[in-house]
Amino acid sequence: MTAIQQLAEQVGFHSSYIDSYGNSVAANQDALKALLTAMNYNVDCDEAILASVKQLREASWISLLPAMQMVKSEQAVHSAWISVASADLNSNLQWLVSKEDGSILTGVVDVAELSVIAEQDVNGTVYKKLAVVLPNLPEGYHSLSVSLGENTATGHLIVAPQKCYSPNDAADYRMWGLAAQLYSVKSDNSWGMGDFGDLKNLVKQSAQRGVTAIGLNPLHPLYPNNPGHISPYSPTSRCFLNTLYIDVTSVINFNSCTAVQTLVNSTTFKEQVSQANSQEFIDYPHAAHLKFQALELLYKDFVANHLPKNTKFAKQYLTFVTEMGDDLSELATFDALYEHFRAIDEHAYGWKAWPTEFQDPHSVEVEQFKKDNIERIGYFQFLQFIADSQLGDAAAQAKVDDMPVGLYLDLAVGCDGSGAEVWADKHSYVSGAAVGAPPDAMNTLGQDWGLTPINPVALQEKGYMPLVKALRSNMRHAGALRIDHVLGLMRQYWVAPGMAADQGIYITFPLEDIFRIIALESRRNNCVVIGEDLGNVPDGFGDIMAAAGLLSYKVLFFERWDNGLFFRPELYSEQSMVTVSTHDLSTIAGWWTGNDLKWRQELNLYPNEQMGINERNSRVTDREQLLGALEYEGVLSKENFPQTQPAVMNSELSRAVQAFLAKAPSRILLVPLEDALGLTEQVNIPGTIDEHPNWRRRLPFTIEEFWQQQDMNNLVDVMNQERPKG
Repeated sequence: MTAIQQLAEQVGFHSSYIDSYGNSVAANQDALKALLTAMNYNVDCDEAILASVKQLREASWISLLPAMQMVKSEQAVHSAWISVASADLNSNLQWLVSKEDGSILTGVVDVAELSVIAEQDVNGTVYKKLAVVLPNLPEGYHSLSVSLGENTATGHLIVAPQKCYSPNDAADYRMWGLAAQLYSVKSDNSWGMGDFGDLKNLVKQSAQRGVTAIGLNPLHPLYPNNPGHISPYSPTSRCFLNTLYIDVTSVINFNSCTAVQTLVNSTTFKEQVSQANSQEFIDYPHAAHLKFQALELLYKDFVANHLPKNTKFAKQYLTFVTEMGDDLSELATFDALYEHFRAIDEHAYGWKAWPTEFQDPHSVEVEQFKKDNIERIGYFQFLQFIADSQLGDAAAQAKVDDMPVGLYLDLAVGCDGSGAEVWADKHSYVSGAAVGAPPDAMNTLGQDWGLTPINPVALQEKGYMPLVKALRSNMRHAGALRIDHVLGLMRQYWVAPGMAADQGIYITFPLEDIFRIIALESRRNNCVVIGEDLGNVPDGFGDIMAAAGLLSYKVLFFERWDNGLFFRPELYSEQSMVTVSTHDLSTIAGWWTGNDLKWRQELNLYPNEQMGINERNSRVTDREQLLGALEYEGVLSKENFPQTQPAVMNSELSRAVQAFLAKAPSRILLVPLEDALGLTEQVNIPGTIDEHPNWRRRLPFTIEEFWQQQDMNNLVDVMNQERPKG
């Protein structure tokens, strides 16, 4: 094994992986070198590489205490381990636990009496790992400090449960919900795109029809000064919210602010709002222009008339700012800097394009910028406060309307490398590398998602706080959380800087610890967790997810035997969330009519013509097999079969598909609004950016009009038969 391979093994990179065709793919050595360099390892010569290998191998032995330890809360005895040289075995060890609530526990133990877990000779000195029994601790984030003579150390000590909050804890019946791309929702009150006011209205009206959950696309913040960056899965941070979703008309001082009333009641502004609402596709820059000019006026009014008087509105804002602390300050500072440097150079998209002295969030120059721009930074904090308040109002409405789950939010895989989160915490990220996926039949060149990966070593050193913050932020107002690409919590496919996506390498993540962190936050927030486990799932991963209490993510199109026949509903796992489709796949109407295949052909997404021919031929059989499954299950009779040559959708098929899934024991069924309304076009086509209107398509009906559509009425009728509320 070469020196570079030894270092890669110590860091956690895989030497090979099995691709979607069953072939073994060896790690590209140049990619390994580039990724290790990005992780700040010196790989210039074998001597330096082997020094790093030695340091990594010996670290856990020569350090008195590891950076992080996980205690299983269900264990009868709580303990932590230390590593002690043989010469110190006859000493006393002092330990101190600082609990999350601020209280302190202390103790002294005779090292010689501690039980031995393992031992190792390191450079002629024998080290022993010993178990230190502690008082049983409450679940939470504590720290452990130990002293052995002159040697002292402190590490994170997390006590966490095994299982997440269960849907059975939320309700004792099988639930169903609607999945919405919030930007696409339309109402008479919209300003060119869906907003949190529309969400609250959707919650209220859906609850009246027995809906128990409203699933949403990721609501993470993007770039206020660059509204053309629209993918919800490429956020600047996974904490906080996209402020374009603010319902301006619901801001507390909207009606009392003379300046904003003058603006919104002007003929020109009304015409612009009307134009924005009449478009089939969202013009994000136009919507942002409408919203932010009004929000700036509301902020000025807030600063002039609320902060000085310390009104209830002001107190709520100040409480939020205090609660969110440095994380909010960093995001708002980043947004202000982003705006500042784009005013100088419109192509300065992110911190990597800024002068070097501003690339460090703690530099003297950044501190001075904060002092000079305190009100502008306050504006961006104000936007986050308004967004959080409005999302909270929608969540509160769900509780009032007795929705057991309420809001079902979505956590993206990672962050855009040019964004606030990476800028504020570079040590935790591997800048230059990207998370992606290896080649498969759909993407033969592999995928580079442009998301900067978290360094798993740094993640542990920080006691998993970057992950904890993301979970807390997204569970804050949610009754359920979908974790996109949950397989990435076990292993991630990293694309090296400057290299092609098909040369990526897998790296191992501390899955067991991560799942316990998720379980801890899930239980603290009474939030069900769904792991999006689609794709090439390693053997045993489903069992690991189930043991941790995460729901699996089951999609009708993929739940089939090897011969193509669809699974019967009773074969679906109870511990799952089931749906016909996802935002990256066709709607049922689009699938049936082959609209998705038409798009793939037009966009040249097939690597060769034969693959397109094969898919179109296979779809004929797919349709027959779906009809057979629906007929067998008794949800569609032959006389109601839709036309197959050419394929034409009908409402009977739409109803039957949802009735089929509704029979599954799965605890939650989610129906995309596009399917509930019988629409043909899909939300997003992977592998495209501007070639297809990804993330821009508005629904053709307002929320009030939803319930007048035949497909929606059929859906509500089926669900109230198969999955009645209560």
